[in-house]
Amino acid sequence: MTTVRITRNALTRSTLAALSGLLAGFASLAVAELVSAAVRSEASPVTAVGGAAIDRTPAGVKDWAIRNFGEDDKLVLQLGIVATLALFALAVGLLALRYRRTGSAAVLVFGVVGTSAAVSRPDSTGLVDGLPSLLGSVVGAVLLYVLIGRLTGPHRTTGRERDGERTDEPEHEAGWDRRGFVIAATAAAAASTAAGALGRTLNSRSGRNAVASREAVTLPAPASPARPIPAGARVRVRGISPFTTPNDTFYRVDTALVIPKVDADSWRLRIHGKGVRRDLEVTYRDLLERPLIEREITLTCVSNEVGGPYVGHARWIGVRLADLLKEAGVKPPSRGGEADQIISRSVDGMTLGTPVEDVMDGRDAMLAVGMNGEPLPFVHGFPVRMVVPGLYGYVSACKWIEDMELTTFDDYDPYWVKRKWARRPPIKTQSRIDTPKPFGRPEAGTVMVAGVAWAQHRGIEKVEIRVDDGPWRPAQLAEQSTVDTWRQWSYPWQAAPGGHTLTVRATDGTGEVQTEKRTGTVPDGASGWHSVVVTVD
Repeated sequence: MTTVRITRNALTRSTLAALSGLLAGFASLAVAELVSAAVRSEASPVTAVGGAAIDRTPAGVKDWAIRNFGEDDKLVLQLGIVATLALFALAVGLLALRYRRTGSAAVLVFGVVGTSAAVSRPDSTGLVDGLPSLLGSVVGAVLLYVLIGRLTGPHRTTGRERDGERTDEPEHEAGWDRRGFVIAATAAAAASTAAGALGRTLNSRSGRNAVASREAVTLPAPASPARPIPAGARVRVRGISPFTTPNDTFYRVDTALVIPKVDADSWRLRIHGKGVRRDLEVTYRDLLERPLIEREITLTCVSNEVGGPYVGHARWIGVRLADLLKEAGVKPPSRGGEADQIISRSVDGMTLGTPVEDVMDGRDAMLAVGMNGEPLPFVHGFPVRMVVPGLYGYVSACKWIEDMELTTFDDYDPYWVKRKWARRPPIKTQSRIDTPKPFGRPEAGTVMVAGVAWAQHRGIEKVEIRVDDGPWRPAQLAEQSTVDTWRQWSYPWQAAPGGHTLTVRATDGTGEVQTEKRTGTVPDGASGWHSVVVTVD
C-alpha cells in the first residue's frame, strides 16, 4: 500500500508540475499581450514569431499551406505556434519539478525567441518591440518557480538536495503544500486571463481611430468613371463565378497575421529615389482631391494553382499612378529614366517590386482608395493600395502602402524575389471550369459547362472545351468588358452516361493559346489546362 501511495503521489505531482508549466507559459503570453498594448500589437510574441516564421518559410512550403488551408493558413500557423509553446511549457514544468531553478529559468527561452522575432521583423521599431516577450517570460519564470515550490515543500527524502535542486529519485513519503498550490495556481490563472483580456481589449481599441476614419470617408465621384459592364458580360448559368466578386468573398493572400488598421487622417505616402526630381508626400485627403479614375480590373495571385480560387474581379477607384510619378519627375526607362523598379513598402514592412515601364505604359495602374463602391476594406489595404492590371499581386498589389522608392532591379530585391520568385512576371493566360464541379454527377442530356478565363491587359479571344479525348469545341463567350477583366464562357454539352473528363483552354487577345504544359506556381505562376472529372447518371 505504501508503494502504491508513493507512486500515486509522484504521478500527481508530475501532472501538477506539467500544469504549472502550462500556467507559466499562459502567464507569459498574457503579460506579453498586455505589454504589447503599450508598445504596439505587432510586438505580441505570437504575432512576432508567426511573422518571422512566414518570413523564413520556403516558397514551396508557403504554396503547400495556401493549397491545403487557403485563407486559413495564418490561423493554422498561429495554432501551431501555440501548440508548440504548450508542449515546451509542459516539458519545462516537468524539468522544474526535478531541477527547480533550471526549469524556471528555461521559461526565459520564451522571451529570447519572442524578442529575437519581434526586433528582426521588417516593420520593427527597434529594441522596444522585444519588451512584451521579455517581460512576459520573466513573469512566467517567477510564477513557475513559485508553483514548483508548492510541490516541493517540506518532505523527507532518501537522497540529498543541493542549492534547492533535486538530485535524487522520487522521494518517499513526500509532503507538499496542496492548499498553497491550488490557491497560487488559481490566482495565477485568473490574473493571467484578466491580463490577456485587458491586453486584447487595449490592442483592439488602438484601431478604433482607423475604423472611425474609414467610416467618415465619402468617395468622390470619379473624374473618369468606368464604362458600364455590358449586359452580355454576365453568363446566366448556375454555379459560375459572379462577374463582380463581392468584397467579403474576394480572395486574400498576404503575410499579415494581424490586419493593419491605419488611420486615414494620419496616413502619408512618400515617393522618392532614383530619377525623382522632387520628392512627393501625399495625404489621404490629397488623393481624394485629385482627379480619380474608376476601372474594372481582375486581380490574380501568383500562388493560384490551375483551376484555383485566387482570382477575383472588382471595380476600383483611385489616382492614376503614372500621373503621380510624372509629377515627381520620373521617366520610364524607355524615355531615359534612371529607375526601372518601384519598391512599394507596406506599413507591416512588406516590400513589392513593380516595373516602372509597366506602370507608365498607359495601362490603368492606380493607387486605389475604393473597391466596389466603398472605401477599401481593411483586409484589402485601407486606406490605400496599388492595383496594376496585367501583373500578379506579389509584384504590384501592395496593400497598406506608405512608401514608394524608385530604384533598379540590379540594386534591390524585394521580399518575394529574395525567396526565389521571378522579378517581372506578367499574368499567364488561364481558364477555369466552375461548373460542373469535380466528381459531380450531372444527369444525362444537356449539361451547361461554364467558367471564367483571364489574361489581364491582353484580353480573352477564344475559349475551347474538350470532352475526354475528343476534338476541341468553341465555347460561347460572354461579351468582353475590357482587356483587364476576366471573361465568362459557357458550353452546352450533350452528356452521355458514364465517366467523362472535361478540359478547357483559352486563347488570349494576342492569339497565344494557353499552354498545356503543367507547371507549379513557383517562380512565375502556374500553367496548364484545367480539367474536371464527372460521372453522368
